[in-house]
Amino acid sequence: MDRHVTKRSWVEVSLGTLRRNYELYRASLPEKAEIMAVVKADAYGHGDREVARMLEENGVRFFAVSNIDEAERLRNAGITGKILILGYTPPEEAYRLSVLGITQALLSEEYAAALAAEVRKPEFAEKCAPLLCEFAIDTGMNRIGLDAENPRHSGEVIRKYREILGIDGIFTHLCVADTDTESAVAFTEKQLSLFNGVMDAVRDLHLPYCHCLNSAGGRTYSCAPYAFARLGIILYGLKPDRANVLPAGIKPAMTWKAVVSMVKDFHPGETVGYGRTFRAEKEMRIATIAAGYADGYPRALSNRFYVLLHGKRARIVGRICMDQMTVDVTDIPETAMGDAAVLLGEDSGETITADDVAKVTDTIGYEVICDIASRVPRVHVD
Repeated sequence: MDRHVTKRSWVEVSLGTLRRNYELYRASLPEKAEIMAVVKADAYGHGDREVARMLEENGVRFFAVSNIDEAERLRNAGITGKILILGYTPPEEAYRLSVLGITQALLSEEYAAALAAEVRKPEFAEKCAPLLCEFAIDTGMNRIGLDAENPRHSGEVIRKYREILGIDGIFTHLCVADTDTESAVAFTEKQLSLFNGVMDAVRDLHLPYCHCLNSAGGRTYSCAPYAFARLGIILYGLKPDRANVLPAGIKPAMTWKAVVSMVKDFHPGETVGYGRTFRAEKEMRIATIAAGYADGYPRALSNRFYVLLHGKRARIVGRICMDQMTVDVTDIPETAMGDAAVLLGEDSGETITADDVAKVTDTIGYEVICDIASRVPRVHVD
């Protein structure tokens, strides 16, 4: 425990585990492709600066983020590699993009025109280096990008803006590559075919960064035609889909802990928490845990899940509050004030993963780890 971190509720992130996950994923690819590390949303809640620094020290040269503030934070942390913003940046921020040396995704032809208008202003040409951009290609997700169903027109648009916006690549996103049903596989193969069609339309431009493979896609489809695979959720030790099988040895890098603030006797007929949703039917002992939904712990787990104490499961009783929750420790008599409960992670052979939580709350592991609040400090260990 870092002496500057208050022992209330905190997340421990193993940089060593992240490093091994990266190495194992890269070794599992059909070809030894380069990796673009996706570190948006504060590296999925793991701490983007620390994670990106570790990865760059281990040879990663490409990073993806959601927005310009995330990109600037990485630059300020000393990250020198290519940083691609996957989402929207207001066109009037073109100057800032250029100064930072950030690559901006072009979300549509209209958006490219708006950025080009900023770049054409005399003050931009006088003060800034060329802007770097990659065009998003829509191959069926219908979220952003040029229409891949019309590769000729897409190629014309890319050529129109290539010089003024410093376009050095194109990319798309595979929306069901994590699923192996017949229809999903057919859809992904169609997406790849459409993307390859746009690549062919601009092949003479020799764009160096053409990419479409996400974590799941890199494991299943050939990497050879593309610049790199984008490594997201698997880097953090979680599955793109709960049905997926990860490469052997990949593990979650995050352990979320919270302190026991009180232990008390609980008598038959007594209730606990808001709404009095749990009533004791026998003599019990309950412990109060210093974490709640304001810390990002799902309120939907009330009366439905458990934490780990001394390597044993302690079920949640009553409603989870904003800052606290109560658990049954009747069968864990050694529990005492000051103990650390494990909310996510491993404790003496018992494990709770974000995918376990997601299954109970009918969501995905991504949401569970991204929802851990910023007020929960991250402690990075190697």
